[in-house]
Amino acid sequence: MQDAVHVKRLHGWARWLQQASAAILRVERVALMLLMGALTLTILLNVVTRYSGVPIYWVDEAAVYLVVWLCFVGASAMTRLRLDFAVTLLTDYLGERMARRVKALATAGVLIFGLAMLAMCWLWMDPLGIARYGFDAREYAAESFNFLYTERTQTLNWPTWLVQLILPLFALGFSTHAAANLVEDLGLQPRATIAGFDLGSAEETVN
Repeated sequence: MQDAVHVKRLHGWARWLQQASAAILRVERVALMLLMGALTLTILLNVVTRYSGVPIYWVDEAAVYLVVWLCFVGASAMTRLRLDFAVTLLTDYLGERMARRVKALATAGVLIFGLAMLAMCWLWMDPLGIARYGFDAREYAAESFNFLYTERTQTLNWPTWLVQLILPLFALGFSTHAAANLVEDLGLQPRATIAGFDLGSAEETVN
């Protein structure tokens, strides 16, 4: 009876991870469309203004940051869609059961990487540390030598931390997707059907 309750709770957590991953993936899908649209408009604006002889100096930097955000959001979504590249030189020669175990082990490695990156971002951005200084960026930088919150971008003059916020967001989404993939690879939950992405046979081609 106790084992049954434990298994039920475990499956409940696995289902919750799938739902959390699905929610993040929906947000990422919208973000990808917005970022791609903004990047297209930015490039067109750059072409038009340069051709007309009145280039806007901050457009190049904006395009670079849009590409960076687009790459990180896309990489996170690709993890859940299982479109990340895999080397199958070993698993091709293993039995089906052992191949599943090796795949689960590889997914666990991806999850560990995501969690390590999340921990690194927490230490780097140090939200509790700057909160102790009343969010006074200069006083915090003087004591901690962490100048993240005092630096600004070159042409846009945006706070650097705002642009680099994509790193903890990526780490959070990436880790959640990896955890959802892992519970499916371990057989705790059936593999979820992902809507909104026209994948076709892409997964079979990549993985």
